[in-house]
Amino acid sequence: MKNQSLYSRRSLLKLLGTTAATAPFISTRLMAQPASNTVRHACFGLGGMAESDLAHISNCKNVEIVAFCDVDLAQAAPARAKFPKARFYQDWREMLDKEAGNIDSVNVSTPDHMHAPMGVSAMQLGKHVYGQKPLAHSLHEVRRMTELAKEKKVVTQMGIQIHSSVYYRMAAQVIKDGAIGKIKDVHTWSSKTWGDPTAKPDKTDPVPEGFDWNLWLGVRPDRPFIGGGYYHPGNWRKRLDFGTGTLGDMGCHILDPIFESLKLNAPVSVRSEGPVPNAWNWAVDGKVIYSFAPTPMTEGESINVTWYDGASRPPAEIVALLEGKPLPDQGSIFIGTEGVLLLPHVSRLELFSKEKFKDYKLPRVTGADHWEQFIEACRGNGKTSADFSYAGPLTEAILLGGIASRFPGATLKWDSPGLKFDLAEANQFVRRDYREGWKIPGLG
Repeated sequence: MKNQSLYSRRSLLKLLGTTAATAPFISTRLMAQPASNTVRHACFGLGGMAESDLAHISNCKNVEIVAFCDVDLAQAAPARAKFPKARFYQDWREMLDKEAGNIDSVNVSTPDHMHAPMGVSAMQLGKHVYGQKPLAHSLHEVRRMTELAKEKKVVTQMGIQIHSSVYYRMAAQVIKDGAIGKIKDVHTWSSKTWGDPTAKPDKTDPVPEGFDWNLWLGVRPDRPFIGGGYYHPGNWRKRLDFGTGTLGDMGCHILDPIFESLKLNAPVSVRSEGPVPNAWNWAVDGKVIYSFAPTPMTEGESINVTWYDGASRPPAEIVALLEGKPLPDQGSIFIGTEGVLLLPHVSRLELFSKEKFKDYKLPRVTGADHWEQFIEACRGNGKTSADFSYAGPLTEAILLGGIASRFPGATLKWDSPGLKFDLAEANQFVRRDYREGWKIPGLG
């Protein structure tokens, strides 16, 4: 492990650009030197995908789970039983305060709205970060995380584990090899329905014992708790203040091989032709059309990538290119000058026309363990394949689609360096204010 500098409380607060009054969770203890080969790890979140991340990371060689946190004591119980030596906290700020000198890396596997506050706070302390997708909840947060990872020179990896699978690596290589020629158009979709057209229930329910609702809300404005699974543990994905809808949930996975194979960057414009979110929730059955500048892998003056979710699907003339094969629930169709590639989500690709490619030999590609890749990079062995320099622009494109859905039928031109749209009303969604008492240096 690379040795990290020691910081006094004063220098650490200066590093974070704040004061003791605004950052009470920064520890007075010195940052300890890491062990020579053991990666000391802490987990933000212990349920859902966080449970999976903890299982995979703890299975890597020479990893010590030092600490973890979760706002829900019931959700945390299995992990606490499995890792009795790890110190548990409900408040992630307290964990960073007390464990800053004892950890080398973290994973942030919580609802979307807390990805950036936790990830940025950890990177400010020089910790390596495995961040679940989407990288953050707002465009400003994503940009700041990307910049800070570069500034702090920490190891990062976004939790798009299929990026390291043989399925996605093979599809990307086939496109890069030019097997279907230059790419003219891409259609991509997910059948998931992380949205809700109904109004928020006008009620207040008692907060379950052992669940800290205030900590769960984090940087978002205060509001009454609603039970019955309305927010916790999973339906926060449907809510505007906490999740990013189906596009945010699945787009980072499904658009990943499109970005990787075509070497895309920021969209030039984005347009929604789907329903509008209501005041509380994301919509379902969306359709978003991205336009990107051409790359060496594409044909024409621009390349469009069209996203569909819920019941929305590519038009009949696109589906007809698959020669009668039904569409999978999730996946992408690449239309090239010399053929068509179908990539089902987490499955083997197919090429069309069948007759033309009947003798085609797929390239030999190997997969990798996405979590092990991160841990080894923390030791200085190799690099991650989905670090924030790659995951940041990918996530920004995904979040642009969510903003576009608020302005259906409008083609929003995107100024990526300036982090702004040509439509003034859309710019209010680029950055979200944090509530009183939850200011994070460099974010809100």
